[in-house]
Amino acid sequence: MRIFDPHIHMSSRTTDDYQAMYEAGVRAVVEPSFWLGQPRTSPESFVDHFDALLGWEPFRAAQHGIAHHCTLALNPKEANDPRCTTVLELLPRYLVKDGVVAVGEIGYDAMTAEEDHALAAQLQLAADHSLPALVHTPHRDKAAGLHRTLAVLRESDLPAEHVVLDHLNETTVEAALASGCWLGFSIYPDTKMDEDRMVEVLRLHGTDRVLVNSAADWGRSDPLKTRRVGEAMLAGGFTEDDVDKVLWRNPVAFFGISGRLNLSVEETASSHQGNSILRGGE
Repeated sequence: MRIFDPHIHMSSRTTDDYQAMYEAGVRAVVEPSFWLGQPRTSPESFVDHFDALLGWEPFRAAQHGIAHHCTLALNPKEANDPRCTTVLELLPRYLVKDGVVAVGEIGYDAMTAEEDHALAAQLQLAADHSLPALVHTPHRDKAAGLHRTLAVLRESDLPAEHVVLDHLNETTVEAALASGCWLGFSIYPDTKMDEDRMVEVLRLHGTDRVLVNSAADWGRSDPLKTRRVGEAMLAGGFTEDDVDKVLWRNPVAFFGISGRLNLSVEETASSHQGNSILRGGE
């Protein structure tokens, strides 16, 4: 089973996670830029975060045989903090870099006017840079959030087929499917979706334009949930080809829109800018 996790926050995970993911079949990941868990004090902290997603994290992933890509953006939660919003002016210099395969996560958290502005501005950045967009649908009032997201998307220059609507569930899947966008599902231990519910969604709506991710971060989450979905699909009567489509070919097709997807792992160096993960060398 080959797996491409299209949304996982590896900066919050350990090297043991990378090893376990590789053993489970994970060979590629996309890491969206993320909030810190506490308020940022300046937009400069985004610069360090973006640089890490383009340098250190791909190096760390390569040591474990995993190709790492990223998406960059001002995320919905931090779009409400005036100390962060000037990062929108910094993004264009980062969106031209090879490791960036989409603009994201963008979308809604609390559905404020500030989030409206950030979403519209970043959809335009995606269109300007010929990149797809990874859109976060809110955890609360999800149906209303999706409706508002689609309204902004319809006014943008970015085609629906270049957008994945993430964190969907049974209440939003039909509207998302009708929109022409790609469908993203986050599989969690306690919240969002689980693997059995995901299999039922696939049974009802098919495997086209579906991305399944773990969205693992520093909260209660599981970076092997993509594998669990594959196993549940096989147990539920899906074929190995169905599993390969959902867990590999679909994310390759979506992020391939960027023209920057590189699934080879060629990193052999033992350090990145002086930082060694060997901790003592050999």
